[in-house]
This record gives sequence, C-alpha cells and structure tokens, in this order.
Amino acid sequence: MKLACLIIDDEPVARKGIEEYIAEVEFLELVAQCENPLKAATYLNEQTIDLIFLDIHMPKLSGIEFLKGLRHPPLVIFTTAYSDYALEGYSLDVVDYLMKPITFERFLKAAQKAFEVHQMKKLAAEHKTHSDYFFVKCESKYEKVNYVDVRYVESLQNYVIVHTPTKKLITYMTLASFESQLPKDQFLKVHKSFIVSIAGIKSIDGNEIIIGETRIPISRNLKDQVVNRIIGNNLFKR
Repeated sequence: MKLACLIIDDEPVARKGIEEYIAEVEFLELVAQCENPLKAATYLNEQTIDLIFLDIHMPKLSGIEFLKGLRHPPLVIFTTAYSDYALEGYSLDVVDYLMKPITFERFLKAAQKAFEVHQMKKLAAEHKTHSDYFFVKCESKYEKVNYVDVRYVESLQNYVIVHTPTKKLITYMTLASFESQLPKDQFLKVHKSFIVSIAGIKSIDGNEIIIGETRIPISRNLKDQVVNRIIGNNLFKR
C-alpha cells in the first residue's frame, strides 16, 4: 500500500526536491503538487489524499491557516525554513516538522512516521467495533494493550505515555491523534496533557482526578464538562 501524497509549496525548487524524495520512497506516491493552498482544494475534494507536504510561509494563505480550515485533514508534514511554528504545528496534530533545506535522511524518517500513523489509524478503524485491545509501537516493537488496562494517557511534546497498572508504554505520536482513536465512551480528556479512563477514576478532589495513587490535574476550562461527564446522573443526593 502506498500513501497518496500532495505537495503544497510556492517555491518550485522546494517542490522539485520533495518530488524527487517521494520518488525514492517505495511506500509514497505523488498525486499532485500545487504552488498555493487555493489550488490544492480541488485535489482534496476530488481525490483521496493520505499525506500533504505543506509549506507554512506562502502568499495569501499560509499553510497553518489552510490546515485550520480543513474539516477532515489528511496527515500533514510541515516543510518550512522557519522554526518559529514548531509548537503550533504539533498542536495542530501534524505528523512532523521538516526544516529546509531538507535532507533525505530526515525526509525518510518523517515519511516512515506518517506511514506508521496511517497504518495505526487504519487498524483502529477496522477493530473499533469489535476489539477490546489496540497496539502501540514502542521503538521497534508493537505492544498489545487492553483498553481495560489503561489507567491514563500522558503527553510529552510529540510523545505519548500509556500508563497501565504494570508498565508505561512510550510511543511517538501526539495526544490528539491518540485521543481520536480511543473509544469515546471509555476515555475522557481532562487536561491538555492527560486523557483518563473513566472506569479507573477513584475520586475527584477539587481540580484533580485520583486514579490509583496518581493525582491528575483538571483544566479549569474543562472542569464543568469533566465533572458532568464523570458524575452525570450517578450522584446520590439527600
């Protein structure tokens, strides 16, 4: 299986470079390339695009503005000569952030990460309705995790730590991507850095959730939503 790729960059030399890199990677296939995001909309509407190599600094519409306007964006790898937007890029759940000039070694690493994320999402979609477990890639090994064993999930920049009663599993992906693949009836985001298992919650103490011996903060802007979701109609009253 190959990832269908789209290049969006206003620099012809940059587009050519990425095109040549794509041709060298067996699991990538170039569908089209555009000099600005406005021209890319046609391809996204009419064809299946799995991965966009997206420049940030472009006239009229930046790559970030373009990405924010997509309702169901494919995987995205930012390509830019500026390092100022790395954190914002990860908050938008992009796969990776490539600094120009891009070496083939760095390009290949980002492409491999995109392929792994795509495969994980595909597997999650296939097993979502009948599976009680999932897999995460930890270094070179795929670890099986039962949903009932997950206590909470913690983000550390572009890594995610899955906490179970017996171990911690570290995988290279964003919290937003991980959250999108979890059963929404079993897990709840309570903080920008934490997702918890609803069944594993022992108590709520002020602005913290207690799971086992661990205290997890609740974001102020999520407090009411979190408490209502966890307690709901299950609160006994006098």
